Amino acid sequence: MKDKFPILESQRVILRQFVDSDLENVFKGLSHPEIIKYYGISFDSLEGTKEQMRWFSELEKNGNGIWWAVCSKVDGKFIGAGGLNNLCKENKKAEIGFWLLPESWGKGFMTETMPLIFNYAFDSIGLHRIEGFVETENTNCKKALAKLKFNLEGTMKDCEIKNGEFISLDIYSKISNE
Repeated sequence: MKDKFPILESQRVILRQFVDSDLENVFKGLSHPEIIKYYGISFDSLEGTKEQMRWFSELEKNGNGIWWAVCSKVDGKFIGAGGLNNLCKENKKAEIGFWLLPESWGKGFMTETMPLIFNYAFDSIGLHRIEGFVETENTNCKKALAKLKFNLEGTMKDCEIKNGEFISLDIYSKISNE
């Protein structure tokens, strides 16, 4: 990773480093029933959400990944978060993650933002592969990944337990030269 945090921009969004004042919006996202329905973690307090803010910072510090606050270019308003984690330099791969606050759903922000992240991954970090692990039931995310030309590689059936039930994960990938 570079010393200076990379700011990524498209027509409507700017991706920037998380700041302390993002805490409330991160909590708003990671406590919202529709977001956490398919997301690996959730928080029930602002205090608990500080753990997520530390995670964002540690990822970057330790070189295990990088996550950005996704904001509107028009007014700077926080609309979501996205980035890379489980970065493995040896195998030149990382896992992509992304979520948006519900008021930003259905407006094309995900398909505008994700290419910024994977272009950064391929061009600046030098990754070869980006992986996405998506709960089989999460049809909206799967549609977006298909639109972004991720390849469905298969399904890991009953591979994790969530809320006391087994869930299956679909594995998606995007390869740098495809």
